Amino acid sequence: MTALLTERNGTAPRSTAPGSPPSARRRRPGRERAFDDVPRWQIYLPLGLYLLFTLVPFYWILLFAVRPAGSTSLVPWPMTGAHFSKVWNERSFAVFFQNSMIVGVATLVATTLVALAGGYALARFDFRIKGAFMLALLCSQFIPGALMLVPLFEIFRNLQMINSLGSVVIAETVFQLPLSIILISGFIKNVPVSLEEAAWVDGCSRFTAFRTVVLPLVRPGLIAVGSFAFVHSWNHFLFALMFLSEQDKQTIPVGLNTLIGADSVDLGALAAGGVIAAVPVVVVFAFIQKWLITGFSAGAVKG
Repeated sequence: MTALLTERNGTAPRSTAPGSPPSARRRRPGRERAFDDVPRWQIYLPLGLYLLFTLVPFYWILLFAVRPAGSTSLVPWPMTGAHFSKVWNERSFAVFFQNSMIVGVATLVATTLVALAGGYALARFDFRIKGAFMLALLCSQFIPGALMLVPLFEIFRNLQMINSLGSVVIAETVFQLPLSIILISGFIKNVPVSLEEAAWVDGCSRFTAFRTVVLPLVRPGLIAVGSFAFVHSWNHFLFALMFLSEQDKQTIPVGLNTLIGADSVDLGALAAGGVIAAVPVVVVFAFIQKWLITGFSAGAVKG
């Protein structure tokens, strides 16, 4: 029977060892995965060391924030909230937190709206200087923000915007826009133009088709770009330091700097301020992590 099948098909039958398991018979040469033969400890040990290296600083700052002043215990017990009360009430961290939230949310909204308009234009329209414009956007990422402090300060001084949160919002938005526009254009390019054309045929205007068809599909990209703009503006120190000199207008990064004295540092208060500064960022990423990963992977497909 085997010989008859061989003559009809013109191929030789595959032979396997009599005692070999089915998985070995099905496995093709070159298809084996390299990590199948790696001992598990060689995988878990580096991951455990990396996790330890990452979490120890967080535990250390939390330890200084909740243990009493003068204590040297490595276990946060008994715990105290005196450091948080001190920085929140006595060191004006309530005002700093409010200012940082205003700057972060305003930067998020401004960056997302402008990047959405610019990204749609780059993705859907062809114009003569499109390549040069994209190159200029990419090259702008190599310019450090410190080089722009003097011209920005002069512009805001002439506009009477020094000591105004608006100056920080504008500066943060301008420096976030190039990368945001490039990312948003990549997200919109992944949406087929035929979907918009179908909406146009049904009588929708370009704006209505964009709002009802494109916008829901690029929502993960918008969340990714907006969260990145919020976190960057929340943590940025330089613009707030240069453009805001009054204490009631300063943000959390500048407020943390005020806790470092010339001769001594209140480690408990500084650690409590660091925890307060980290909480919004952790909460944001905890809620948007799945959209963040989806958005960045979608924008990296083509652009």
